[in-house]
Amino acid sequence: MKEKLEIDLAQLPEEGKAYSGELDAKVFGLPENDAKPVGGLEYDLYVQRFDDELLLRGYVGTPFEFTCARTNKLFVQTISLEEVAVSLEVTSGTVDATEALREEVLINIPDYPRCDQADEPMECEIDESYLALDKPVEDSVSDAPPSKTGIKGDEDENPWSALDEINQFKDNK
Repeated sequence: MKEKLEIDLAQLPEEGKAYSGELDAKVFGLPENDAKPVGGLEYDLYVQRFDDELLLRGYVGTPFEFTCARTNKLFVQTISLEEVAVSLEVTSGTVDATEALREEVLINIPDYPRCDQADEPMECEIDESYLALDKPVEDSVSDAPPSKTGIKGDEDENPWSALDEINQFKDNK
């Protein structure tokens, strides 16, 4: 497996050229607690040059192992982009497209992955034992203190009056 997709512009015909292969999963460099690539970055692209621009069109994809946001189960989901289009500026005789392809895949990783969207979908139901639906009616939270008038729901005329009693913060000039 290659570690970079470098395109030599001297070898690129004027009408363009097809590139396909797989880059090592190390190109992602994700933290340990993040999604884990379980395969390389596959690509099948058609590359053309237009003046100072290199256009790559085609397919990129990588299988990742995710932890389900609902069930906490591990599952594999392939992030695949069937019609990706990447434009790179030509600054030298060789263009490295690795970082651009990596970013295209990473930007499509789901924020809250769910196992019902896996390559082999699973039942994605939240375990009811983690829900607060079975909360007892009696709890340890006390009611709000009564108002000065003693009538429940009756509020003070000025809710900020307690702050006026703090003399140490007043400007006594």
